[in-house]
Amino acid sequence: MNAPLPHNPLQRLDEQLAAAQNTTPHIQVTPQSAHIGALIGGVDLKQALSDAEVHTLRSALLRWKVIFFRDQHLSHDEHVAFSRQFGELTLGHPVFGHVDGHPELYSIAKHRKANRHSGQAEQRPWTGWHADVTAAHNPPAASILRGVTIPPYGGDTQWTNLAVAYEALSPALQSFLQTLRGEHRFSPPQGANATAEYLELVRNNTLVSEHPLVTVHPETGEKVLYISPGFLKQINGLHTRESRVLLEFLWEHAVRSDFTVRFKWEPGSIAFWDNRATAHVAPQDIFALEFDRQLYRSTLVGQIPVGADGRASTAIQGDPVLAAHGAAY
Repeated sequence: MNAPLPHNPLQRLDEQLAAAQNTTPHIQVTPQSAHIGALIGGVDLKQALSDAEVHTLRSALLRWKVIFFRDQHLSHDEHVAFSRQFGELTLGHPVFGHVDGHPELYSIAKHRKANRHSGQAEQRPWTGWHADVTAAHNPPAASILRGVTIPPYGGDTQWTNLAVAYEALSPALQSFLQTLRGEHRFSPPQGANATAEYLELVRNNTLVSEHPLVTVHPETGEKVLYISPGFLKQINGLHTRESRVLLEFLWEHAVRSDFTVRFKWEPGSIAFWDNRATAHVAPQDIFALEFDRQLYRSTLVGQIPVGADGRASTAIQGDPVLAAHGAAY
């Protein structure tokens, strides 16, 4: 008779990863911080992966929330092929477009359209932190970012584990948050004035959704503090000040240093993160440097989030983010 699965999701994820690694002993998984991030070695992403290798990488992703690779100098086509082994790919970006000839890829350049704001945004500890495209009814399940042109210093990216952030809250606050839902939408950072180009793109591709503040991860069963600072604008049902004060507390809590990992990019580096359980922040120091920075991102089609209370997210405006047009899987 099989032994019952452990009730602790983290223990179960550890055991699943250990079992997967037994089938792929050539793959090394090296944790990078206490709660998030692992460096993967022993695998060539230019080559098609075996089913066992895909399972090990997926297990490492679910356990550590973001996995990193070094010296993987992929072409656009190889990037897309690697990504497709883990699920369907979305269009590069539902608002800001895609790479010409590669609809599955989005260009993360230093001066990309998403960064085109005038004026100085208010800088708070959570400024710039976000999960990808949570304004959509079904935000991406995961993102895969490839470094091409990297400055000699600066330009690091950070991620935070939103499942650990939820677990660190008091039981009383956890219970209250499970009853709440918030509105996610695209808009410029607080204190910044968006350019006409940015406003036109957002207006022509409006995405607004209501998501639970606490979601249940569809694969791990973990409860997640689903509070993407870049997109979550208000908590529905609360007065304006109540919403603002609670959100600022949660955002500050979520980006505590002990929940995070920081990654130094190199040409050929890849970061693959679980967008359902993390938030990340793009580096701001690159704008003080004269160096260029160019990365490319693919994203996996996601499910509609479901709250700890069993209620699914609600679309307010805009279509779901589906597979890139014309892509075959």
